[in-house]
Amino acid sequence: MHSIRAIAFLVFGLLAALLPASAADRQPLSVISKGGVHNFSVEMAITETQRAQGLMHRKELPEGQGMLFDFQQEQELGFWMKNTYVSLDIIFIRADGRILRIAENTTPMSEALIPSQGRARAVLEVVAGTAKKLGMAPGDEVAHPIFLRR
Repeated sequence: MHSIRAIAFLVFGLLAALLPASAADRQPLSVISKGGVHNFSVEMAITETQRAQGLMHRKELPEGQGMLFDFQQEQELGFWMKNTYVSLDIIFIRADGRILRIAENTTPMSEALIPSQGRARAVLEVVAGTAKKLGMAPGDEVAHPIFLRR
């Protein structure tokens, strides 16, 4: 598993170096699961305004893309799907980059709370079905600079 992690960080670094300047708002992110290394291009939601807006009002989210919400420190988190037209997989991630919980196939436009069920630093939102399709599970590693390396 250490070699897979090393490859993921290498791929991550190469992708970051090759991104054009116009794609500065997107960053590469990799998920290392039993099924392999899965690469994504993510928008960052860092400020309170960005996190509040999230993926609301979007009519589509292409496969391989997503949004990474960075809360800077671990805390109990809760998300909802208000004004979100696309069903999502919501992936709660600990500060060490390990997946805490995956809420799969969320209900568009729902105001029901989707809790982290533990302390998480970040949330990755991807199109619904992605986690199952790629074999993602709690404990899998997410490679991105916001996460502490072990």
